[in-house]
Amino acid sequence: MRTTSSTPDLPGRRRRRALAATALVACAALIAGCGDGGDDDSAADGGGKITLRIGTFGSFGYDNENGAKLYAEYEKLNPHIKIVESNVADGQKYWDTLKLRLSRNSGLADIQAVEVGYIAEATGPTLGGKWVDLSKTGGADLGAFLDWKVKQATTADGKVIGLGTDIGPMAICYNKDLFAKAKLPTDREQVARLWAGDWAKFVATGKTYQRNAPAGTAFHDSASGLFNAVLSSQPQQYANDKGELVWEDSPGVRTAWNLAVEAARGGMTAKLRQFDEKGTWNAGFKNSRFATVACPSWMTGIIKDQAGPANQGKWDIAAPPVAGNWGGSFLAVPKAGKHADEAAKLAAWLTAPEQHAKVFGVNGNIPSTKDTLASPAVQNAKIPYFGDTPVGKIYSSAAAGITPAPVSRWDGQVKTFLTDNGILDVEQRGTAPDAAWATVKKLIDDKIAQ
Repeated sequence: MRTTSSTPDLPGRRRRRALAATALVACAALIAGCGDGGDDDSAADGGGKITLRIGTFGSFGYDNENGAKLYAEYEKLNPHIKIVESNVADGQKYWDTLKLRLSRNSGLADIQAVEVGYIAEATGPTLGGKWVDLSKTGGADLGAFLDWKVKQATTADGKVIGLGTDIGPMAICYNKDLFAKAKLPTDREQVARLWAGDWAKFVATGKTYQRNAPAGTAFHDSASGLFNAVLSSQPQQYANDKGELVWEDSPGVRTAWNLAVEAARGGMTAKLRQFDEKGTWNAGFKNSRFATVACPSWMTGIIKDQAGPANQGKWDIAAPPVAGNWGGSFLAVPKAGKHADEAAKLAAWLTAPEQHAKVFGVNGNIPSTKDTLASPAVQNAKIPYFGDTPVGKIYSSAAAGITPAPVSRWDGQVKTFLTDNGILDVEQRGTAPDAAWATVKKLIDDKIAQ
């Protein structure tokens, strides 16, 4: 996923608060058994069943309500297993609390999702030893995954601490009704030509939209979302090839910042914070408050869930200005979990090619396994909510253009500071861009020590 971001991702970060305060706020929602890891499963469930708890954020598409019903399928195949998922919308709170739990070796779910923006930290010297080596436990076929996806989750001493769930190839999702009312084309090929090859053309299209915008609507949902999308397509982001943090001198960061600030100050965004706890951003889909959203593959599931049945068929998907990867996540098994062996087996099953295909068919999350990406199930896939849109071809084509940028252990934190403490201040509070940048620099200098 948002993926995490990203995405993260994961996209949708809040300002960093004191870690203890974050843990208290997120405790009840994040992982059952906040104090000591929960009750004895066998005694609680009766019949000797093992309860496997999964901590996630965003939309992974496994659940029995809106997802691919993988939990129910696994429980049927393994009658001694009961699966309980705890899901949090805010990926930053999720990660902050997870780090605290890892440091204490308590209160952890049996499986924890990790967003790509934090995978370098998860595999680093402080946290790398906290996880089960999934190259030796659980039976996962590591050769089935994209090579770069496995590499991202591998520690310096060769342990694989996470199995890839998805990747986040980019597209642009747009509301056809709003485009028509703003006198823009609605055919996805014509729409893609509006901004082909350059994110600056995307912002220029936003200016055109605003001239005829339906009352109460904006071209784009969020300047922070635009920042993440633009940065996802840049060859250098927060780190250099050595994994060192170089955000301030990164051409990619500057390009993304400048375009996001231009959109924010030009009135082209709905001034929403993605994944906000109040649900204002979610409501924006339902109420058609914005015409476009930067749309990594995992975003299609969010649109389906949040825009709701009344808006089915109104959203379409066009190629992005430039190919990029925003988000994608992993499933990891903490050593301190109660049922590490069983959890590793479940993580391997959930991320196997067969299950990747099922999740894609329901939720649109693009698989991180090679054969699944090339399979007819993905290549020919459509998501009913998006009508006849060739979702599989659009995203698999975008995936083929991905060259992952180097990552550092601090990418997730830096992204949060830039978006929630920088761009959001420009967008919502009218802060001057130079002042917002200076605030971000001070936060990073104060909070991150390489």
